[in-house]
Amino acid sequence: MESLKSQKTVILLAYLILFLYFCTQITICCEMKEIGEKIKQRRIKLGITQTVLAQLAGIGINTVVAIERGEGNPRLKTLEAIANTLGLKLDMRLKE
Repeated sequence: MESLKSQKTVILLAYLILFLYFCTQITICCEMKEIGEKIKQRRIKLGITQTVLAQLAGIGINTVVAIERGEGNPRLKTLEAIANTLGLKLDMRLKE
């Protein structure tokens, strides 16, 4: 009986971990869309193309395109390079 109880506990914990993981991924996705849109707006305001931004930031054009679309999960180093190139401040907050 005790073994069955512990198995149920393990299963419930596994579901909880998966749930929390997917909630985090949804938040990151939504935030990446916002970040991508801000990058795109700033790039357009400065009058530079995605190709030029990629060259100035030292990253690939496909990376710029994906970030502006809010796709993928770019490295912090990549976002910093883009932000510095566009004169933007990268502000990162951790939420509970």
